[in-house]
Amino acid sequence: MSKEKPVFCVIGAGHGGMAMAAHLSILGFEVRLFNRTSERLKPIQIRRGIDVTGEITGFARIETATDNPEEALSGADVVMIAIPATGHRSIAAITAPFLKSDQYVVLNPGRTFGAIEFHQVLKSKDANTDVTIAETQTFLYASRVTGPGQVKIFRIKNSVPLATFQAHRIPGCLDVVRKAYPQFVPGDNIFKTSFNNIGAIFHPALVLLNAGWIEDQSDFEFYFQGASPSVSKILDKLDAERVAVAAALGIQAMTARDWLYFAYGAAGKTLRESMRANSGYHGILAPHQTEMRYVTEDIPCSIVPMSSLGRQMNIPTPVMDSIITLASAMHGRDYYAEGRTMEKMGIDKMDLKQLRLLGIGEMQG
Repeated sequence: MSKEKPVFCVIGAGHGGMAMAAHLSILGFEVRLFNRTSERLKPIQIRRGIDVTGEITGFARIETATDNPEEALSGADVVMIAIPATGHRSIAAITAPFLKSDQYVVLNPGRTFGAIEFHQVLKSKDANTDVTIAETQTFLYASRVTGPGQVKIFRIKNSVPLATFQAHRIPGCLDVVRKAYPQFVPGDNIFKTSFNNIGAIFHPALVLLNAGWIEDQSDFEFYFQGASPSVSKILDKLDAERVAVAAALGIQAMTARDWLYFAYGAAGKTLRESMRANSGYHGILAPHQTEMRYVTEDIPCSIVPMSSLGRQMNIPTPVMDSIITLASAMHGRDYYAEGRTMEKMGIDKMDLKQLRLLGIGEMQG
């Protein structure tokens, strides 16, 4: 690896992966873009690049855009996974045969317990479990695909914590990743990044509680108009449960209001005021359907693992459980059964000490 220019493989050609691949290219890094299906890649392959607008503007040259994982991963120093967390398990299985010990795999973001799940899949495949697996607390960009081979970056966050499955590897991972992204800062451990997953608070509840407006195909600003005074009170209760479950593990999770200041520099006396002070949310419209990743990803991969750990630690999570129940009824699915439960990850028998050791990578479940 060149000390100055690590080679990046970006996995995922959706809203996040397109923004990340384009930005890295414009910064001067070699980028390989991998997507499981080739359809999204065709416009990029034809033009050999991505048009990016917004906070970053220009044409980002992408020489390698492929659905072949071996081609994408070969020679890459950093593997940036930018797909919905529901795909982490399958991507771990797809990439397992090709990952090398000197590579850094970063889940952008891990949502809740993403790094643990990724490690468990590699272990089940008898793959190289010495790969450094990292997860970020949130996604670096607010971005949207605007057309074939086109993406708009609304905002790049000021600071995003990153932690590795084995906590002692955080400095080494950051040394490499920060050559491109000085915004990444040390996270204490993967439990800290998992519980400071603020998308779990904002996304599912805002969709469910605005379902009528969303299904009416109305255009409204998701984080501004969607977070009405009454809806914001529910977000506050949901946030308090997240902080309480983290505290049972001895983790001091930041409140959603503190996170808005940390990530965006947005301040307010209440959570609603802080959300409205965040210029990065301006112009982001609500989805036009409820069956989308704010529910289908954030509930099974964020709310469910927090609720599941709450059950194990005897911490009540009634608002979280209500969100899971309502979404399951709305979509005719059992999101709890589909989600990252403690049982599914094989850590349901661990006591507090064992869980804390797992959180720093000293006990590899």
